[in-house]
Amino acid sequence: MRVKPFSFVHVADLHLGYAQYNLDVRREDFDKAFKEVVDKTIDLKPGFMLIAGDFFHQPRPSNVTLETTITNFRRLRDAGIPVLAVDGSHDSAPNVVTGTILNPLDSAGLIHYLPRYMGASWRNESCYVYGVPNYRTKRRTDELLPLFMQQNTPAPDPSFFNIFLFHMAIDLPYVDKPYLMEAEASPELMPDGFNYFAGGHIHKPSTSKFKNALLVYGGCTETVNYDDAKIEKGFFHVEVDGKGVPTLHRVKLETPRRFIVFEPDYTGMLPAKITESAIQLVKENDVEGAIIVIVLKGTLPEEANRSEVDLSRIREAAQKALLVYPISRLGETPVSEEIIRSIFDGGLKDLKTKSFEYFLQIFSERYGREQAEKIARLAVNIQEPLVRKDEKTVKRELEAYLSES
Repeated sequence: MRVKPFSFVHVADLHLGYAQYNLDVRREDFDKAFKEVVDKTIDLKPGFMLIAGDFFHQPRPSNVTLETTITNFRRLRDAGIPVLAVDGSHDSAPNVVTGTILNPLDSAGLIHYLPRYMGASWRNESCYVYGVPNYRTKRRTDELLPLFMQQNTPAPDPSFFNIFLFHMAIDLPYVDKPYLMEAEASPELMPDGFNYFAGGHIHKPSTSKFKNALLVYGGCTETVNYDDAKIEKGFFHVEVDGKGVPTLHRVKLETPRRFIVFEPDYTGMLPAKITESAIQLVKENDVEGAIIVIVLKGTLPEEANRSEVDLSRIREAAQKALLVYPISRLGETPVSEEIIRSIFDGGLKDLKTKSFEYFLQIFSERYGREQAEKIARLAVNIQEPLVRKDEKTVKRELEAYLSES
């Protein structure tokens, strides 16, 4: 292969419009990250930009998000940098009638939404780029992706540098799939003849060998889930020499907001002590503008209830941080068989035991066993405080359940 040297930018998972934790300032954070991507891209002067899906966090972004997005795309267009894009699992078309929001952006000349074009491709004097839509689940991908590629046959040219643009987790042992994510695509579905597989959907950036080519996931540009906090946010700038050999440079972003995440194990501690310990942890790590996520783990002692952990006090413990977000994953010690047996042997069932069995029977008709037990336990726990009109305890119970869920 002999090509004219060129470069391109590979970015993914922008999630524009995401007002995380119902905070508008977080929506602005995602906009700032994209603006920095555009600023740095214009400075790099690549031949084009690839966006590997999850452009937006919702398939129908707000007008505010659209306005800032359009403004930045115009800057790229004015700089002569084409934007080649595919949709992701968050911004794919909600139905065939309305289609994806990427269609009007394409019609406005701001991006090239590749799956919309005959052959699903774009090319210049050195490069051929082919892009596929996202189908959200493995079943639909197995069914619809081969059909799409049959109707839009990939045509990589050995004399060009060939790029396959997609938003899917490929089922490979070395592709990191967080959040118990199911791989949507088997390796066999990926066509041969490409030099660079430009992926989105996996928020951790990575590079690996695949089908005699490079498989690259661009990574996210802001923290979408607290698990992303440890990931350095950025994108790839790829330089391709005259022999078609790519060299990757990771471009770090400076604007993403700082997250501080703790996952302490409080096994055996009483709720009051857990509350005080978590508050102290928050105070010791109170940083201006940061988001502090504290995941409470462990198993409580017998007769202790996770709703007794005061999540409200933990949330209010910081003075400088933008937000403290406690997540309760505390487990309760199950009632021993001896205690249950003593209740039955006495000839009188405990009222709470009766209530639990009643609620469990009702909720089991709609939910799986584990979820039905959780909801039944919640219903039992709020009975007494509801009678007492103890709104604070009821609120704590509900918050604990929602946090765990």
